[in-house]
Amino acid sequence: MKLTETGYAKINLGLDVLGLRPDRYHEVAMVMQGISLADTVTITENPELLVTTDLPGLEGGPSNLAWKAAVLMGEYAHRAPKVHIHIEKKVFLAAGLAGGSTDAAAVLRGLNRYWELGLPAEKLERLGAKLGSDVPFCVAGGTALATGRGEVLEALPDLPALYLVLGKPKLEISTPWAYREFDKQKNVIHPDIDGMVQAVRAGDVQGVLRRCGNVLEPVTAGTHPEIREIQRQMLQNGAVPVLMSGSGPTVFGFVKDKEEGERIASILQSLQLETAVAKLVGRNTV
Repeated sequence: MKLTETGYAKINLGLDVLGLRPDRYHEVAMVMQGISLADTVTITENPELLVTTDLPGLEGGPSNLAWKAAVLMGEYAHRAPKVHIHIEKKVFLAAGLAGGSTDAAAVLRGLNRYWELGLPAEKLERLGAKLGSDVPFCVAGGTALATGRGEVLEALPDLPALYLVLGKPKLEISTPWAYREFDKQKNVIHPDIDGMVQAVRAGDVQGVLRRCGNVLEPVTAGTHPEIREIQRQMLQNGAVPVLMSGSGPTVFGFVKDKEEGERIASILQSLQLETAVAKLVGRNTV
């Protein structure tokens, strides 16, 4: 038997940090959004668990979230995960796009189908929370309000399939570092997450776009001026709004159509960036 799942990347339309929790995680409020930039995860029968990727140097062993997801599902289902999981990577690595988390979520969904477990999305999300804060969202994707440390989800109506262009510089940003640096910030400008949620529910796309914001952006961009240069190039060439996803370093900007996105992407490639043109996608079925 062969089964394929698509692991969609995520962006943060809005990301706010509300403070430090007693468990030392940060309390967040985010509007998260799935996009069409995606990995392909294929599951086939195998004598033992094996995880491979098409990227040289990308570890497929026990440190890979996809491996951990398979082990977790095996423990839950009381069966050995005797499968070969192969990941074709398209989502940029270490980019603030949940590339590892979306592969893990694809494995949870895939093994749910492969073993005919019939688990609902809510159960897979709870399992995913044991693997990482972004995994629960990646189970169903679409548009959602994420609170807590990111694992408490409220599904929102799907937004239209708007196009965006993405650019990632050759940087790797440590998420714990970004949050530690955020804790030192003063005069933080918080995005209007409540207003954005209301705009999503009302189908007010322009209201959503006007409220885009990320409180971690000044932290990462303050240390890495490349972020501001990418934003400047995107804005100068017609993308709007433009902001960073997660703790970075990927920057994305909305464009009117695929052609405009490809034009801007070609300009960004001259800056030695990884680029992609994608569009917003709705919720996965589980």
